[in-house]
Amino acid sequence: MELDLALDREEGALQASESGDLLDETVWLQQLELWLKIVCGDESLDCPTLVRSAEELSLGLRFTDDATIADLNSAWRQKTGPTDVLSFAALDDAGDWMEGPSIELGDIVVSLETARRQAKEQGHSLQQELRWLVSHGLLHLLGWDHPDEKSLATMLALQERLLGDG
Repeated sequence: MELDLALDREEGALQASESGDLLDETVWLQQLELWLKIVCGDESLDCPTLVRSAEELSLGLRFTDDATIADLNSAWRQKTGPTDVLSFAALDDAGDWMEGPSIELGDIVVSLETARRQAKEQGHSLQQELRWLVSHGLLHLLGWDHPDEKSLATMLALQERLLGDG
């Protein structure tokens, strides 16, 4: 399976002290491909049949600021204020038109400002926080959700597995 990644990095998103490879397209492409292989390759995990059988997957990954993600959060979720990650899953509306060798998964949007705060609060690196948020967003694109504590625990355990393997 091949991944087509559209990475959008806003100008000035990284602070001077942060490594430029945090937003390196090649790094994220390799990471996302690995995570997709893990989820799609394990028959015990939920993964849409369209995704498992696709020759090529496509997704967008955008790193932005709190103001932009707050606008998206308000427009799409009717929630006030910034959040850490939003996922816009194309598969939610998939019909017969989506069948074929190339599948669009959707978009993941991450607020770097919120990620920085959360990394500091959790006592780990920005890189670790971004990997956590992007893996969470990817699972949402693949149809995972957490409407209750049990499903949240299952999803978080899979995220831990992804981060441990990749």
